Amino acid sequence: LEDIEIQVGRTGALTPRAVLTPVTVGGVVVRHATLHNEDEIARKDVRIGDTVIVQRAGDVIPQILGPVPDKPRGPEPYVFPTKCPICGSHAVREVNPRTGKEDVVRRCTGSLVCPAQAAEKLIHFVSRNAFDIEGLGAKQVTAFYEDGLVEKPADIFTLQARDAASLKKLKDREGWGSTSVKNLFAAIDERREIDLHRFIFALGIRHVGETNAKLLARHFGTFKAFREAVLAAGEGPDSEAYQDLLSVDGIGDTVAEALVEFFAEPRNEEQIDALLAEVTPKQAERPQASDSPVAGKTVVFTGSLERMTRDEAKAMAERFGAKVASSVSAKTDLLVAGPGAGSKLKKATELGVDVIDEDAWFDLVEAG
Repeated sequence: LEDIEIQVGRTGALTPRAVLTPVTVGGVVVRHATLHNEDEIARKDVRIGDTVIVQRAGDVIPQILGPVPDKPRGPEPYVFPTKCPICGSHAVREVNPRTGKEDVVRRCTGSLVCPAQAAEKLIHFVSRNAFDIEGLGAKQVTAFYEDGLVEKPADIFTLQARDAASLKKLKDREGWGSTSVKNLFAAIDERREIDLHRFIFALGIRHVGETNAKLLARHFGTFKAFREAVLAAGEGPDSEAYQDLLSVDGIGDTVAEALVEFFAEPRNEEQIDALLAEVTPKQAERPQASDSPVAGKTVVFTGSLERMTRDEAKAMAERFGAKVASSVSAKTDLLVAGPGAGSKLKKATELGVDVIDEDAWFDLVEAG
């Protein structure tokens, strides 16, 4: 085993590959073999410098079974990198919320800056539920990326200015012309103002799909407030900011941790700043009910609700201009507690949060 290379996939997954002294296995010369993941390397205690046993799994994929017994060992156990070998961003293993165990895959968090992920992230950025730029689909983005025209999201919005200063014009490229280029630049300009949830979704943050992007946009209202909240949550899971992030209805530890990791990478922040110099995320619209007694308040529902389902309660609160959270924090204004209320009721009492029952909730909103 001459070396262990780390390959970075389009989703940021770090995968180890063995570099071998060429050996014939089943009539085929093998120079590389899979090592699966860092846990497998540790379990087999495979080291650079070992003489190893190689087999072709299913007579196709070469894999290492382990070191040859009684042969000289490599001097040091292999230490799996905690930084992406492509871009240098920190690489993390997420905790699976269902099992409580770490995932076997370590992933690069520099999704906006990592060349290994760049083309895929750009395709996501312009996808239908993100920026949805007409005339700029996966095929065009890939071609622009391969030719060095668009490497980061902000490059899309500086393309026209760079094209004007370039000797090699976009209109002269194969498949393009003056009219199609003019239409593309017009379509790009139309997206210089964009809905907040689309902007958040377009960033390609792991676990933040369209639904979660809408939840976050509705809760924080502006990108500035969202960004500041996530950066503050980076102080740790016990911080008030992190707990407030968890209180967003529908957002759990997995999403919160992914958000914190994404914004903890300085170069992601730099790319966001570059993007914000070209694009303005609009303030999220919220239900207008300024005359409602619960307008602008953060409400939590707990216990068994007898007059409405939890979804109906949430929709009702939002209709009256309130924000619905899933957990109680210092920012909670009101807890509506039904029969069987437990830890949320206890915490609300400790924090001095106003607590009412379901009937009082109806009286309150109907009185407004």
